[in-house]
Amino acid sequence: MGSVGSGAESEPAALDTRLAGRLAELRTERRWSLEDLAGRTGASRSTLSRLERVELSPTAVLLGRLCAAYGLTMSQLLAEVESEPPLVVRAGRQEVWRDESVGFTRRSVSPPHPGLRGELVEGVLGPGGDIAYDGPPVAGLEQHIWVLEGVLEVTEGGRVHELASGDCLRFRLWGRSRFRCLGLEPVRYALLIVLP
Repeated sequence: MGSVGSGAESEPAALDTRLAGRLAELRTERRWSLEDLAGRTGASRSTLSRLERVELSPTAVLLGRLCAAYGLTMSQLLAEVESEPPLVVRAGRQEVWRDESVGFTRRSVSPPHPGLRGELVEGVLGPGGDIAYDGPPVAGLEQHIWVLEGVLEVTEGGRVHELASGDCLRFRLWGRSRFRCLGLEPVRYALLIVLP
């Protein structure tokens, strides 16, 4: 299950509640029933209902599917549930989201901000961690992945790339993608996302 929190872990429950509320608002704004959203995401109606009632946190894959259905990046969605981001994002205030089911931690180092097209994310994927996304939330999303520690396998556009510490992969994402930790140690990487 995923969970959201600040680097200081001061309010994860409040952030989970705001995330659930925003997801319910997005569905209501589009006048979609839970059944409609289930059809668009492949998630069950009961899972979506429990998510909106804060009875569970989404996994990285489910959150990716929800973001794709709403046409948002994951960082955009998470930024919508936090307070207005400051110009300087102090390390202790950077939002952290976890998906314990795959050993994934995502830190929003430089969250989306009005007037800016880019954002910076730190990802840590544990040994054996494997995350597959059905597609980008926004077609043509530009991504730059810089591996800081460990070995990461990234699949995009049907191509498989093995990246070691110091390597950088850059591309525009149009379809499915997959991130896998290949080593016996966690892989840590920086992800720069630029909206088209």
